[in-house]
Amino acid sequence: MAGEPLTGAAPAGEPLIGVLALQGDVREHTAALTAAGARPVPVRTPEELAAVDGLVLPGGESTTISKLARLFGLLEPLRAAVADGLPVYGTCAGMILLADKILDPRAGQETIGGIDMIVRRNAFGRQNESFEAPVPVAGVGGPPVDGVFIRAPWAESTDAGVEVLATYEGRPVAVRQGTALATAFHPELTGDHRVHALFTAMVRARSGGGSR
Repeated sequence: MAGEPLTGAAPAGEPLIGVLALQGDVREHTAALTAAGARPVPVRTPEELAAVDGLVLPGGESTTISKLARLFGLLEPLRAAVADGLPVYGTCAGMILLADKILDPRAGQETIGGIDMIVRRNAFGRQNESFEAPVPVAGVGGPPVDGVFIRAPWAESTDAGVEVLATYEGRPVAVRQGTALATAFHPELTGDHRVHALFTAMVRARSGGGSR
């Protein structure tokens, strides 16, 4: 379940959370995780992946990220780590990577999996149709999160084991299944670190309270 509402930085203890640093908004996630009480590190190799307590899959271009992950020898280790319960949080492109299936995937596009859902790429429109909207997110206390939607996906369908944390216009835009969390929007771009605090708390619960 989503756990207790969180309104600020996570409690004491600094879990080591990696940010997949192949492409996308790595710097923004690093700043948000730091504000949420985590110790972020870039992840580009299987060895770096093996050292972290949790992982963020940033926004960017999901096809490019999956191709680079395979090139760097990371795709299969990522799949194995997520299947083994490594806490993972994907935003936008990261949400696509965590899906078990993509509607109309591009040639060569692969996913990591971890959430039993089907996603639709660019569901809310292209780059010039990007927008912001308030999004109430279950498990995040206080006012709605300012959702920044940039070529955002949505979950076309979810299986019974997936908890829908937020919807926009009736479409799931934040979901959780076990130790995997995904949002179609970009909280790292807003200065509001509550979603990252929620994820940091998930990592801490899994790792026992601190970094390895």
